Amino acid sequence: MNIMDFNVKKLAADAGTFLSRAVQFTEEKLGQAEKTELDAHLENLLSKAECTKLWTEKIMKQTEVLLQPNPNARIEEFVYEKLDRKAPSRMNNPELLGQYMIDAGNEFGPGTAYGNALIKCGETQKRIGTADRELIQTSAINFLTPLRNFIEGDYKTITKERKLLQNKRLDLDAAKTRLKKAKVAEARAAQLNTSQPEENNIMIWAEEVTKSEQEVRITQSEFDRQAEITRLLLEGISSTHAHHLRCLNDFVEAQMTYYAQCYQYMLDLQKQLGSFPSTFLSNNNQSSSTPVQSVSTPSVLASASASLPSVSNSIVTSGISELKSSSGSRKARVLYDYDAANSSELSLLADEVITVYSIPGMDSDWLMGERGNQKGKVPITYLELLN
Repeated sequence: MNIMDFNVKKLAADAGTFLSRAVQFTEEKLGQAEKTELDAHLENLLSKAECTKLWTEKIMKQTEVLLQPNPNARIEEFVYEKLDRKAPSRMNNPELLGQYMIDAGNEFGPGTAYGNALIKCGETQKRIGTADRELIQTSAINFLTPLRNFIEGDYKTITKERKLLQNKRLDLDAAKTRLKKAKVAEARAAQLNTSQPEENNIMIWAEEVTKSEQEVRITQSEFDRQAEITRLLLEGISSTHAHHLRCLNDFVEAQMTYYAQCYQYMLDLQKQLGSFPSTFLSNNNQSSSTPVQSVSTPSVLASASASLPSVSNSIVTSGISELKSSSGSRKARVLYDYDAANSSELSLLADEVITVYSIPGMDSDWLMGERGNQKGKVPITYLELLN
């Protein structure tokens, strides 16, 4: 029974406090009650915290979009994370593209130029897919997780303490309002002090003033203590910024590593594909008898690939220029199968050895080739000159 009485009294007290805060808040909004303003430093800290929370959420969400553009995949990962289960492993887009290329290359024949190129491209795409997984994992651990911890941890604590501060301020202002009303009532009773009952009223209002002053002192103390707690938490935002700066550096380093890996993979792929002739890059509307210049690469790739010479570059520097400037002939090994596009060209079989020579006025990408009684133009990028 005593416990029940205590619960009822506590419930009544809480209801009274809530009602008092609601009345004070409403009167403040209507301009009928004074409001205790926070000091400028605390207001600046609160504004800084809100700004940090706002932009941290935006950066975090957009980073998730960058790392995983598929919204369905993001939702699936979120659900599995909330269920504390590991999401099933699936191929990402580069890996899937790479697998398709490899399958197509095997279907067309690894011995053909196109099939071989598809396989090489597919293997590179799968390596890029692996690098992509590493980027996502590293970024999630070193960048996204600290940002999420701030939103779901530190800022929630700040929000809780800020709400307590708001409640303590309302309690303080409500107590000040009651004290003000009590003093007004006491002064009015003193002016009407004409009879004994009025003297009793003065004593009653004097006691009310004393009680209200005591309540103001208590609520002021609680408000000051809560303001200090909130201030200490908010001052930690500067440390949060410093921590997020370190996490940002980790994210940039992870991106740098990822793009450097992709760049190197593509350089290696370009080197492997350098031995393929420009004929395969020709436009369908152009004559197949006229060799087409190779697709130009960006200047940054060109400068980087200069330190990694391709197979075609090694062929040119190993004797093609000398052969073109002389009237002699050389033996050459065929690197890939080649089907002649017209009667002026010579079809080739991989690993066969033919005789090659140059004639005046011939395009720089071609040589004349002879096999027994057969002869015709052959692309130099399909050849390896023999000593």
